Amino acid sequence: NTTGQVWPSLEDATAAGYELVDAFKAGYTVAEAHKNGHSATECMEAGCVAGFKAAGYTCKEVSDACQAVTHATASDAPVTTVRLAGYSAAEAIGAELTVEELRDALLGFEGCALKKTATNLVLADGPADARLMFVGEAPGADEDRQGLPFVGPSGKLLNLMLESVGMKREDIIISNTVFWRPPGNRTPTTQESAVCHPFIERLVEIVDPEVLVCIGAPAAHTMLGQTQGISRLRGKWFKFQTSKMSHPIDATALFHPAYLLRTPIKKRDAWADMRMIGKRLGDA
Repeated sequence: NTTGQVWPSLEDATAAGYELVDAFKAGYTVAEAHKNGHSATECMEAGCVAGFKAAGYTCKEVSDACQAVTHATASDAPVTTVRLAGYSAAEAIGAELTVEELRDALLGFEGCALKKTATNLVLADGPADARLMFVGEAPGADEDRQGLPFVGPSGKLLNLMLESVGMKREDIIISNTVFWRPPGNRTPTTQESAVCHPFIERLVEIVDPEVLVCIGAPAAHTMLGQTQGISRLRGKWFKFQTSKMSHPIDATALFHPAYLLRTPIKKRDAWADMRMIGKRLGDA
């Protein structure tokens, strides 16, 4: 303590009237706190913001502590503080995050080179409790400018397809397997897709939709692990499930609207697939 007296243990100091914050000022470490059974919340309330990962606290414990100490709601949980506590953005997605928190984690993620050339992060658009989720390949120029997926010509056609079977864009959530626009709208590389994959999986886990629709062959290959062309994948049902999900999700593949704009003769098949999807939701 400040008088120079040395207490044999923190418990002795506490009994003498000293608090955890005083212990940290006197040199008590987060690792010692963890070893002695103090929670991450207690440490944060005592002023600690770093060293939690090395001390052995889980990212979930730190995330919960952040919320408790700041009295934040689930939608306002400070993922930034989790990262400052020693966790990477990729590790932060292991906590029970909301869509907005996942967005915050991606804003701090430096593992994808596409981020350096893109204008905006394009994560998702739509309600987090949507029954229907669409996943495409990557943002284009319009999406990059607005920071929203499927807002260009392909998005407008997708909206019409939804309306034709009695659905609305605002009732579904849509994302991509890659969250930044590749230069020149090129196809994302295998590595670019791989580094983004844990995040899109986490997004599906958060939303937990009744039906997952992969838009185009690349998205179907990434999400469903299939290798066949889109013509062989469309019109069929698959199961999607991650290791953290308690149940599988019905999943299917759909022609990409950009392909339909180039090949309008395939629109009949696409509309048939949309009716199939609508019926599956109606039967759920």
